[in-house]
Amino acid sequence: MNDEALNMSIRKFLKTVGVNSQLAIEKAVRKAIEDGTLKGTESLPATMTLQVGKLALDVKFDGDLKLG
Repeated sequence: MNDEALNMSIRKFLKTVGVNSQLAIEKAVRKAIEDGTLKGTESLPATMTLQVGKLALDVKFDGDLKLG
């Protein structure tokens, strides 16, 4: 195994996940505020799941998204 190649591919994957998930969340929050579903001051519980099938890896991360 090439540790450096693995490290770089993990970082690239996480950067892609981070950027795209942030954009998706921001878009959903803006739409919910426009639709009146959210006021824009809430705290939203969020969950992210990381799965790598061949490794039988299934890890859940929990957090809060604070809008105000």
